[in-house]
Amino acid sequence: MANRIDRINEEARKEISAIIRELKDPRVTKGLCSVVAVDITKDLRWCKAYVSVFGDETSQKDAIEGLKNAAGFVRKELAHRLGLRYTPEILFTLDNSIEHGAHINKLLNDINK
Repeated sequence: MANRIDRINEEARKEISAIIRELKDPRVTKGLCSVVAVDITKDLRWCKAYVSVFGDETSQKDAIEGLKNAAGFVRKELAHRLGLRYTPEILFTLDNSIEHGAHINKLLNDINK
């Protein structure tokens, strides 16, 4: 069962990423948005999408707000593309792991100098 959920998570991540690129909301397209990971519950009712947004803090907040407003559209498109019996409710959360990794890399480079 875990293997099936992992495959669904990966397919949902790819499709949500493609759907986000198609959105016309200027808040979302202003910054570079990428879906880092997707975590869908085993009963396929809820989906937590971790999104990384390149830009300053205000553009990150605007992009997450735009994604939350477009969650219904993203869910509808995801239903058409995945063809699952149940389409999960999507919760978008900001993920700062890429920025954190870049900060750690900078610190390590400073130590090596």
